[in-house]
Amino acid sequence: MKKLVLFAFIALGASTAQAADIIAVQSPLPIAPAYAWSGAYLGIQGGGAWASGEFSGLGISSSEEANGGIFGAFAGYNYQLDNNVVLGIEGDLEYNWNEQEIFGAQFGTDWAGSVRGRLGYAFDRALIYATAGWATTQGYVDFPGLGKTEETFNGYTIGAGVDYAFTDNVFGRVEYRYSDYGDSDLGGVNVAVDQHALKVGLGIKF
Repeated sequence: MKKLVLFAFIALGASTAQAADIIAVQSPLPIAPAYAWSGAYLGIQGGGAWASGEFSGLGISSSEEANGGIFGAFAGYNYQLDNNVVLGIEGDLEYNWNEQEIFGAQFGTDWAGSVRGRLGYAFDRALIYATAGWATTQGYVDFPGLGKTEETFNGYTIGAGVDYAFTDNVFGRVEYRYSDYGDSDLGGVNVAVDQHALKVGLGIKF
């Protein structure tokens, strides 16, 4: 009987030791790494644009709105710091469908582009950012019977937006921008142009 009890204690101790070994070798569950925004990217975007022109000269003093759609492409590069701050540079090229009649002539802007710096903060797959830089657009006045006069306007743009990564390589975007393109001479009339734009986009990160 004593031998049987001793054998039972030995077997129980061995089983406990084996269970402890099994628990000890279990590895912790892996933690999914935070999304990394560093890298090059490109995409397309579109939305609405609300431009306005201030006209002065040749006895004219007026302002007109020229609203329409906007569509284009963007490309850039992000660098994410260890504290989730994201620095970047981006350029875009777009076409505006905005035109308005003023004093019998058609006024509008068509091609526009910008080169901007970006400063953002990443919340894993969401990136909130501000952006600012140089902007340019081509403005025109089309006089009936006299032809079309075009000039390049140069100024600045500022804005803010949110990028969200749906997958490791695909992200969406919502962005607002204000652009002051400065002024230029169109057909003897000084024209100052600015624009508000709201855009959504889809990009690919490499």
